[in-house]
Amino acid sequence: MAYDYVAYHEVDLEGKKVLMRVDINSPINPQTGELLGFKRIKEHSKSIKVLSDSAVVLIAHQSRPGKKDFTSLRPHAEALSSFLDREVRFSDELFSTSAKRRIEELSPGEVLLLENVRFYSEEVALKNFDFKAFSQTHIVRELSPLFDYFVCDAFSAAHRSQPTLTGFPLVLPSLAGPLLDKEVSVLTKATEDPKKPLVALLGGIKIEDSMKVAKNLLEGGAVDHVLAVGVVGNLFVWASGRKLGRPSEDVIKKEVPEYKKLLGVARDLLKRYPDKIEYPTDFAADAKGERVRVGIDDLPSRYPLYDIEVDTIAHFSNILKEAGTIIANGPAGVFELPEFAMGTHELYRAVNSSRAFKVVGGGETNAVIEALSLTRIDHVSTGGGALVSFLGGEPMPVLDALQESKKLFFPASIPPE
Repeated sequence: MAYDYVAYHEVDLEGKKVLMRVDINSPINPQTGELLGFKRIKEHSKSIKVLSDSAVVLIAHQSRPGKKDFTSLRPHAEALSSFLDREVRFSDELFSTSAKRRIEELSPGEVLLLENVRFYSEEVALKNFDFKAFSQTHIVRELSPLFDYFVCDAFSAAHRSQPTLTGFPLVLPSLAGPLLDKEVSVLTKATEDPKKPLVALLGGIKIEDSMKVAKNLLEGGAVDHVLAVGVVGNLFVWASGRKLGRPSEDVIKKEVPEYKKLLGVARDLLKRYPDKIEYPTDFAADAKGERVRVGIDDLPSRYPLYDIEVDTIAHFSNILKEAGTIIANGPAGVFELPEFAMGTHELYRAVNSSRAFKVVGGGETNAVIEALSLTRIDHVSTGGGALVSFLGGEPMPVLDALQESKKLFFPASIPPE
């Protein structure tokens, strides 16, 4: 679906006071409070640099109440300062008199990060409300009069609807930020106007997510090949009528509560798109720590299937080599164990060396790209759940709210029907 919003580059923001929603939610050592990863902070720092002529106030979240990494954003301000090579001021409050004064005194070129928005109950307590209700929340009413524009750059949270994500667009002229606009543009290009053939490499253990993506791409006619690996591949093998063996079937039953429903979805997709879905034909099993090859005709296996083997690697690598566009998400096996990393590493090396337009995403996938120093990937998405929702054709409340803001505040830019 194409989204019709106003992007940051379509409006002159020089000298303006901008409220910018980012997603710098990062892995944290719960004992020390030390940040353990900086990918999102690094990407958002690029967006902040683009708005260097504006007075920019950042709002963001870290984790959620009850989690060990639910903490202040003070370390994030320090990390942003490092990436921006200039001070990012920090307010340990959201909209107190002191915080408002600091916002009002902010000059163009300066950046202020407010405290974790989830410290304020409205952000986490209100659910299933419409945009109008969120626009009337206390947090939105307190902050919105202080700004000229709201810029949403939090693509990785775009599948959620919360006051700081979808409340401001109804009361402030709202724009898609640089990172969000790039993500939407790239993913739209990859799914709606892809260079053919389009190949989707779907792996990992999040079967439900992969099924949403596969179903949407197949039913929309966009994808030419779905290559299923990891636990996703195992599920398709099981759905084809073959027993995996108790150890691998037990993993699916334990990790995927709705596995019976998803088996039904997989059977239906195999029936309707038999020429487009490919699953492994040989596997590497964990025989008490030893890597043992298991052909598909050797199933069921008394050992758990932890990786794919050379025939599948070669076949899938050839398909990836000939692709025009590649969307990749998830590993091919238990890649954390060195003896079972071969399938994941070889497939992503094949992705990297392909001449296709390449889009990858997901936490584990990004870790593989970084570990292997793969530098020819066209786009590494910051989204996890948001990426799956976008590719799966699900609602994207943040993008919908930005469209509503365009109708309210930029009507002259909307062509007559």
